[in-house]
Amino acid sequence: MLKIWLSRTLFWLQLMKWKISLPGMVSNDLSFASKIGGVLIESGSSFQQKLKGLSPDKMFPQAEFSPYKNVEYKWNPMASSIMWKAYNFPVYLLSESGITAVQKFLSKKDMKHKTYTSDVAEFNMVMETTKAGTHNSEACLQEGTCLPLGGYSVWSSLPPINVSSSNNRKPIVLTVASMDSASFFRDKSFGADSPISGLVAFLGAVDALSRVVGFSNLKKQLVFLVLTGETWGYLGSRRFLHELDLHSDAVAGLSDTMIETVLEIGSVGKGSSGGINTFFAHKTRVSSATNMTLDALKIAQDSFTSKNIKILSADKTNPGIPPSSTMAFMKKNPQTSAVVLEDFDTKFVNKFYHSHLDDLSNVNSSSVVAAASVVARTLYILATGSKDTSSSATSSSALGSIHVNASFVEELLACLLSCEPGLSCNLVKDYISPTNTCPGNYAGVMSGEPSSNPYLGYVSDVSRFLWNFLAEKTSVQKGNTTSSCSKGTCSRTDQVCIKAESNKEGTCVVSTTRYVPAYSTRLKYADGAWTILPQNTSDSMGMVDPVWTESNWNTISVQVYTVQHSAYDNAVLVAGITVTLLAYIGIMVAESFIAKALKQD
Repeated sequence: MLKIWLSRTLFWLQLMKWKISLPGMVSNDLSFASKIGGVLIESGSSFQQKLKGLSPDKMFPQAEFSPYKNVEYKWNPMASSIMWKAYNFPVYLLSESGITAVQKFLSKKDMKHKTYTSDVAEFNMVMETTKAGTHNSEACLQEGTCLPLGGYSVWSSLPPINVSSSNNRKPIVLTVASMDSASFFRDKSFGADSPISGLVAFLGAVDALSRVVGFSNLKKQLVFLVLTGETWGYLGSRRFLHELDLHSDAVAGLSDTMIETVLEIGSVGKGSSGGINTFFAHKTRVSSATNMTLDALKIAQDSFTSKNIKILSADKTNPGIPPSSTMAFMKKNPQTSAVVLEDFDTKFVNKFYHSHLDDLSNVNSSSVVAAASVVARTLYILATGSKDTSSSATSSSALGSIHVNASFVEELLACLLSCEPGLSCNLVKDYISPTNTCPGNYAGVMSGEPSSNPYLGYVSDVSRFLWNFLAEKTSVQKGNTTSSCSKGTCSRTDQVCIKAESNKEGTCVVSTTRYVPAYSTRLKYADGAWTILPQNTSDSMGMVDPVWTESNWNTISVQVYTVQHSAYDNAVLVAGITVTLLAYIGIMVAESFIAKALKQD
């Protein structure tokens, strides 16, 4: 517990002042930094209009994992890098009620002088790693005072894959999105534009494709992958690729050699301008598979009668693809054919990348709907597998019948990016019983033994929702089914039990949907404990992986209250002692006087 007197060593700052002044002052003046006991940050929606931009991340986020050499490129022009600096004092982002409370205290300066009181901030922030003196990942994992960052990614296939047979396997079109974000403040990692807008567009496309019949007759296999841990060294994508190498149960039915092309949906929440939704296709390399994806995007664009969607190729002067999960695929296999769909060309248009201000108000739902629409039709075109992407197979009425439910997209944005209704929305509660209302979208930590069939108490609300949603939308059996499941198990191996949390009995459906543990490839779990593996030169991304961990901690809080000033207490004590001494002297004098008077008598 740390107590700090507001009037002397606690800084009360507006968000703009924190961004502009204090971090630089702390870095440049160690004497000044040593005098700071804590910082309280005032923030709110009004700051989004006042700020030209606020990104606590770097100019090139996670540049150390880049598949190309130009790591000085400025993808994120609003970067300040403050989230990657060390501070020897706590920084709290206050809620609206907290702001009001502190402002009330600070408005009493005149009264403080007259009543000899002081305002105190009491920080409850006990971190086990600090308490135990384990200041790095290796030490804290050995002592059990921390856990590695990570969680559970989810993948699903449309149609379901016959895992028991390796015959007639189709080439895979892999669609990728991310579910986690980061910010300077752990629990305010909304990531609305980056990357949740892409995730919502991804789910909107899956929902639209789930209503299309005849996928089992198409030439390509669609696989949907939602990754977590991507903001912390691409943990999810690296682990997914590692599991493919191991041929583990988590990726049964998949093979890296069968992945023909990758389509990643990145930030797509800010593509609207003047009624036109513009997105940029960033490609990895020139190949027939990449060209087919670009052609499919073009055909999908032209298939809309409204003509309000534009797909443009990214600037050729870009050093390569922007920071994205595709980088992990490229580092693993430089010959990967992939396209990353973004709402920007040469630099981020999201002014609040990895900031707590990247919230619901920072995205345009119509842009997300447009992205979902073009992705859904693009995937259908690719799934037909026709070498001539302009053929009648892709320009038929089937393509025109694929429509994204705009209401579904808007509801999902509210579920994943706000606290009202948040994860307590009907859409989420139809699949799971959420443990939290406010979505944080922070990756979290790995608890327990990693497994493709994990204890659900160790799986985040969002991951569990995605698993149930994708299992239902990609399943063979939909709507009214008679096959129910108890205790989350089904009788057939090709079935999974969905909605078991929200209903007393779940429903068994035929679906290939799996959890994939997401944690560093340099970690091993054995005998109930984590250990860090030696660096392996064959794993280039593992060589630069710092192995992120999070300290064990209890609830963090701050209390601000008024106490009597110590100077006043000291003055009262001195006055009391003085009065006591004077009384004692008075009594002694009186006794002496009385004794003399009695002797004279």
